[in-house]
Amino acid sequence: MSSTHAPNDNPPSFWNTRYGITAAVATDNVVTRSLQLYGEWAEHETDLLSGLVEEGQTVLEFGGDFAAHALWMAHAVGPLGQVHVVEPRRLRFQQLCANVALNQLDNVFAHPAWLDRSAGQHHLGPKEPVRAITIDSLQLEAVHMMKFNLADTLVNALAGASETLRAHRPLLYVRLSGMEQAAEEIAAIKALGYRAWSHVPYLYNSDNFAGIEDNIFPGIVQQNVIAAPADSHFEFGDRLEL
Repeated sequence: MSSTHAPNDNPPSFWNTRYGITAAVATDNVVTRSLQLYGEWAEHETDLLSGLVEEGQTVLEFGGDFAAHALWMAHAVGPLGQVHVVEPRRLRFQQLCANVALNQLDNVFAHPAWLDRSAGQHHLGPKEPVRAITIDSLQLEAVHMMKFNLADTLVNALAGASETLRAHRPLLYVRLSGMEQAAEEIAAIKALGYRAWSHVPYLYNSDNFAGIEDNIFPGIVQQNVIAAPADSHFEFGDRLEL
């Protein structure tokens, strides 16, 4: 039996973005809308992190955002560095890998998994089980920054990272999950011997890559945290310490 139609008769266009070529099948979410219109996503996050990520370093990101920031991090750490992206959602993982391949980034490593306090299985839905792993099980030789993008995941992910955090003392950059969860998330960070500062980036960047003046995210901000080991030299005096 033959078919004259592919699974998707309207494949997505490629978008030229600030850090490379991207594409996504799902175009009805905030990340892809920003990539498609502005050629970037949450650029105020990278503005802060660009002064902290250096060549040769290793970065771990949980939640791929279609590789929007992985593309930047791959260039920031250079050929001697590594970017590890853990993405549990099947289609988003596939799109992440496609965008990494399109840009020929051999220093990006993608992991189809859920980060938890112990190994096992996590269910994203009734028909989508995903392997649950711990950060410690990745056995990273180094990690200088961990970036957490997915809501309601931080506390359990950190609980599975005790050895990694003890050995490498990376910076943490976290999108908080909301008002009800924020206190628990900040407490979990501080319990690890970290100091935490607020970072409230706007989704719209007036200096966006595409030069678009129309703001489709008026007044919308992320509630984020930058955290560093209490015994380190990092200070963010221009930001509210939590």
